[in-house]
Amino acid sequence: MTSTAVSANRSTEGVSWTLCPGCRTVQLGNRLMRLLWVCPDCGHHLQITAAQRIAALFDPDSVQLVHPPSTDTDPLEFSDTEPYPRRRERARRSTGMREAMVLATGAIQGRPLVAAVADFRFLGGSMGVAVGDLLARAAEIALTRRVPLLMVTASGGARMQEGVLSLMQMVRTTQALTRLDAAGVLTISLVTDPTFGGVAASYATLADVILAEPGARLGFAGPRVIEQLLGRPLPTGFQTAEALRAQGHLDLVCPRGEQRAILARLLTLTAPETSARRTGPDNAGMVTAPDVLPQEDPWRSVRRARDIMRPTTADYAARVFTDFLELHGDRLAKDCPAIIAGLARLAGRTVVLIGTQKGHTAAELSARQFGMASPAGYRKAARLMRLAAKLDVPVITLIDTPGAHAGIEAEVHGQALAIADNLRVLAELPVPVVAVITGEGGSGGALALAVADRVLMLANAVYSVISPEGCAAILWNNAAEAPRAAAALRVGARDLLRLGVVDGVIPEPGEGAQTDHAAAAELMHVALTATLAELGDLSSEERRRHRFRRFEAFSGSSSSSPDGSPDSSEMEKGQ
Repeated sequence: MTSTAVSANRSTEGVSWTLCPGCRTVQLGNRLMRLLWVCPDCGHHLQITAAQRIAALFDPDSVQLVHPPSTDTDPLEFSDTEPYPRRRERARRSTGMREAMVLATGAIQGRPLVAAVADFRFLGGSMGVAVGDLLARAAEIALTRRVPLLMVTASGGARMQEGVLSLMQMVRTTQALTRLDAAGVLTISLVTDPTFGGVAASYATLADVILAEPGARLGFAGPRVIEQLLGRPLPTGFQTAEALRAQGHLDLVCPRGEQRAILARLLTLTAPETSARRTGPDNAGMVTAPDVLPQEDPWRSVRRARDIMRPTTADYAARVFTDFLELHGDRLAKDCPAIIAGLARLAGRTVVLIGTQKGHTAAELSARQFGMASPAGYRKAARLMRLAAKLDVPVITLIDTPGAHAGIEAEVHGQALAIADNLRVLAELPVPVVAVITGEGGSGGALALAVADRVLMLANAVYSVISPEGCAAILWNNAAEAPRAAAALRVGARDLLRLGVVDGVIPEPGEGAQTDHAAAAELMHVALTATLAELGDLSSEERRRHRFRRFEAFSGSSSSSPDGSPDSSEMEKGQ
């Protein structure tokens, strides 16, 4: 049962008090108001009205409410304890609202947006034809103005009094969002408690970025329905934002006091950019001629690539990029800790950053699965790649992994399928893609992030079809022959540049990137900025065609072409 801040108020001698439904303490109303109706004792987020929500999020004086014309409907002439029109009118009198959703345009820290904000007080925030109309209208305004759409949810689901017509609103709202997808307009969902049924199974979970308040419950079936079906109590925390975040369904659990700042970051990171972003340094300092590189002992390179102090993706995110906002979840089952991904700025340009993540201690390595991604990790990466395509921003991948996670769970959840899907997504991305091997580039687990317009590597990184130890164990039946295998596999930068597997080698400071993170980050920054500038003038089709040719160069034939037309040498003259 959810309590509403307003309805829980009590007044004594002109002083307002509110009972917190979380810890059952009585709180001073004015204090709760200053805290955005979050209990200072237990952190419980009380329900707030749509008007309070808009006031808390939007810049003062920027809000304009939108009142599209609407027609009351009662298609079923529905009546339970009272006729539906009478019930609806009573909700209007008690809330001062015409329907369960409010539309507003405005700005957050100067960034424009459109908002569709649900209010649970109005018939449980249920979605009927009128709510479907309002959400569709909000999407139309966002599409026309090319500004992001924020959807704040609070609903028990479809409005039963409107029968199957309420069900049709799930399709209408979905179609409205697909139009925004096609137009490249960002959509954000802020899930509040509760969000169930048809709203949860439509627009609430279709947004590009899904935020949720702490403790907010989200699901298709309500907890009472599930308990009755199972005949036993549900586990603690079931369907809450925190559990859903761990299960990969949400990007962030966002306390109310932080929501405005997080939304402002999202709006800034996804705001349209000027053509000035195309510029970059004239000299990236990269090595593109293999003979310039020294002939390193391959096994020495392997050991350096595995140095526990080498910068991780998180280290580079903090030093090379600005305002990295990590997003979470594969939207299916899990948030893999071995892959971190999100939006960031590089030299003033928005990019999607995706990378494998190891760590600098045994505890960090274990928590990050030693940088070996599960299927959920690759699916999270693919989700962010598709977001990059929608927003028309480049993708940068940083790769340091022994390989994809191997195990029963990984196979059950489709490791091979997840890697294959990444290869397909990357091959077809219409935006620039730059991959950098920063440490170990282990087999298909690395390749799943390395189908790119430009593949770079650090001077002491390695890239191989199998680990030297694995190769030695298979071919020589002796893992001690790993140094010999490393030499045979040609894992180092000089050989990989000569083979055309990588396009450039980024120098490392001193004895390696592990000795000076700041200097390594500066070299990375220069290389990435220059490479993106180089790729900026290509059209989407040219970019895909060049990417095809880059990897088709590793065929045993020179006759292949992106359009599949046969070379004249392949044609046999008819008899």
